[in-house]
Formats: sequence, C-alpha cells, structure tokens
Amino acid sequence: MTSRLLHRLLLKEDPATYQLKDGSLSPTLTTLDLIGLGTGMVVGTAIFTLPGIVAAEHTGPAVPLAFIVAAIGAGLSALAYAETSSVLPFAGSAFSWMNVLFGEFFGWIAGWALLAEYFISVAFVASGWSAYMQGFLGALGIDLPKALTGGFDPAQGSYVDLLAALAILVVGWLLSHGVHQVSRIENTIVAIKLLVIILFIAVGATAIHPANYHPFIPAHRAGTSFGGWAGIMAGASQIFIAYVGFDAIAANTAETKNPQKTMPRGLIGTLVLGTGFFIAVSLVLVGMFKYSRYANNAEPAAWALRHAGHPFVANLLSVVALIGIFSALIAILLASSRLIYAFGRDGLLPKTLGHVDDRRVPNRALWTITVLAMILGSVFPFTFLATLVSAGTLVAFIFVSLGIYALRKREGVDLPEAAFKMPGYPVLPAISAIFSAAIFWNLNADAKLLMVGWFVIGLLVYFGYGIRHSALISRQKGK
Repeated sequence: MTSRLLHRLLLKEDPATYQLKDGSLSPTLTTLDLIGLGTGMVVGTAIFTLPGIVAAEHTGPAVPLAFIVAAIGAGLSALAYAETSSVLPFAGSAFSWMNVLFGEFFGWIAGWALLAEYFISVAFVASGWSAYMQGFLGALGIDLPKALTGGFDPAQGSYVDLLAALAILVVGWLLSHGVHQVSRIENTIVAIKLLVIILFIAVGATAIHPANYHPFIPAHRAGTSFGGWAGIMAGASQIFIAYVGFDAIAANTAETKNPQKTMPRGLIGTLVLGTGFFIAVSLVLVGMFKYSRYANNAEPAAWALRHAGHPFVANLLSVVALIGIFSALIAILLASSRLIYAFGRDGLLPKTLGHVDDRRVPNRALWTITVLAMILGSVFPFTFLATLVSAGTLVAFIFVSLGIYALRKREGVDLPEAAFKMPGYPVLPAISAIFSAAIFWNLNADAKLLMVGWFVIGLLVYFGYGIRHSALISRQKGK
C-alpha cells in the first residue's frame, strides 16, 4: 500500500501532454510584452509603497541595500527560471515544471505555494491601489466612509476595502477579453509609469537632506527586526514581494512566441530594469524625510512630494500610481488565473477550471480567482498581506532552483536542449536555493506559521480531492 502510494506521488507528467493541452491557448506575447508584464508587477505596487514601510520598520536609510540583497536572491532564481521556461514552455510555471521533473506531488506543493503567492499578491496590489486612491481623493477633499476604507479592523473603524474589491473586478473584466488586447494596455501603462517615476526621482532629488542618511545603517535594536544587517535581511524578506513578477512572466510561457529565447530575455530584462528603479526611488525617498515618518504609510512617494512642497507632481504621481498599480494587478491576476487553469487542466482541482473559451481564455479559472481575491483584498489589511506574500514566492524559488539539477540530466535526452543555461552549474543553483531559504528564515513568525497552515490545507486538498481526480493517475490506471 505504501509503495503504491509513493509510486502515485512520484508519477511524472509527459511534457507532450502539456504541449497538447496548452495548444488551445494563443501564443501572442513578445519579449516587449513580457518585460511590460514583469515590469508592471515588479515596478508596481511595491515601488510606490514598500520603500517607506521597510525603511521605517526594518532598515532605516539602508533600504536600498535590502533591495540589492533581494535582487541578488531573485536574480539567481531568475536565471533558473530562464533555463527551465526555455525547456518546458507550459502554463502554470513551477507547478507544471515540478510535475515533469519530480512528480505530481512535488508539483502540487510548488503550485500550492505559488497559489498563496498569487492569491495574496492580487489582494496586496489592490489594497495598495486603494490606499493611493484614498490619498488622491483626500487631496481633493473627498473622503469615503471610514468603514469602507480598509480591511476588517473594528479598532480602527474599518470593515471592508470597497475600492480594492472594485479594482480587482475591473481587471478581471479586462482580462476576460483576451491576453493580446490587455498586453497593449499594459505596455502603454508601464511606459507612462516609468516616465513619472523618473520625474519623481528628479524632483525628489532637489528635496534631499543629507542628514537623513545618517546613520545609513542604524544600530540593531535588540529583540526587534530593526537596524543592522538583521534589519536589512528582514527588509529584504518583505521586499521579496516585488519580485513575484518573475513567476508572473513564467506563468504565461504557453502564450509566448518563441519562448526558448523570449522568456530568458523577458525575465532578465525585468530584473535589471526593476532593480535599478527600486534603488533610485528608495534612495531619494529616505533622503527627503527621516525614515521614521514613513511608518504605516502606504503611499510614501506621493506623501513625500506633497510635504516637500511639490503638490502638482505629487498628484501626478498619485494619478499615475493609480493607473500603474493597475498594470501590476493585470500581470498578477493573469498569472494566477493560468495557475488555476493548470490545476484544473491536470484534474487536481475541478476540471471545469481547465476550460478554455472561444476567446482562448480560461475564463472560469479567471473569474474564480477574481471573486476570491476580491474577498481577500477587501477584508485583510495592507501590511498583513505584504508580510505574507513573500513566503510563497520564496518556496517557489527554492523549488525552481533545485529543479535545475533534474532538468540538466534530461536536456538533450527526453527534453530539448536549453536555449539559455544557468551559469555556474552545479554550484549556482544550490546557492540560489540557499539564498532564498535564508531570506525565508528571516520572515516574521506569523508569515512562517501561516505558510505552514497553508501547506496543511494544501495536503488536505490534494489527498482529499486531487489524488483521486488526477488526470495523470487516471491515465496510468488505464494503461
């Protein structure tokens, strides 16, 4: 009995099966589209919201160092993603890849971690958009009822974030009309957003006070996650939410033209562009005001400009942030719907979720994640979501980094040769996995505990439903 169960858990999917099933999706995305999607997510909510919060809670003025540490970890993982996606161009990213490389059970664990990442990311991004919209409306003298302005927190008088729910609904409707049309909107939004970020850097630089940089790395406060290198690592762990854009790109591999070349370019291009903007924005932000003034502020960039005497640029930034954060919401909701589609495609969740409509869009998966994310994003507070989302990202990065070892053995045997290979093999994949594990360890206790709870739920779903409805296991039984 035990050996039969183990055999089922380790059954590997045939890549030809995924190729056939994903053939109903339309491959229309180019390198520019991928960089637009990735940059829309990476240079999205995080760049407008996280630098101030992380500076106040963990790093002080050293927040750029936290972004660099996170970028190194994400960069190593991006190299692993680039190689794997060029060999296995399927929807569902790490979920599908681990099914092929290690077996269905490991694929489910990786996919379940991704679902936490995506699910919470959608809610986090929408919550950030709501914060900016409220700040913008407040500047115009328009205030929403307190009960409708945030997640469920009776002590603060808030019960539901109405604007977050509306943002998710609008993006779900847009995506239901097809990827190609949405990618055009995404690219335009990203271009405008980057121009305004450059404007923020230029204007904000005129209001920098060098004294705000001293001490650049504050002393560590015993018993807390603030200051010193401990604070930088804690900040890097929280900042990792910014880099979920890598997996958001990879989730769309099946809808990409020439993914063997396009995927590596899109992944690495996103990393370089995103990290450069993060460092520049965070340096300007902590130079404008003392880092402690950004505590619990979900719109620090616009706030800093207003208080530095630049209300026009602040309002312009808020408007573009409102539009720009939508681009992040488009990218992550698109990726999450493809993951849900992949679960349904493989029978691990109801097969109806794997349905693709006449527009070549998995709309049942899309609307399922849209409705669930609306509930999550409107109920849970912004800072709570920011803490949790990095955990799923890091677990996925560890899986993909270790997956390189199984991939290399099969390249040129039963899998195609990679168009891009992760350098430094066999050392760099291990360093990448260790780096992500170290950042995971520096997450706060709540994030780690809730991730354990999430995996327990995932195991119950798999053994209660997935293993009994798995398309792979059903095919094996029929042989």
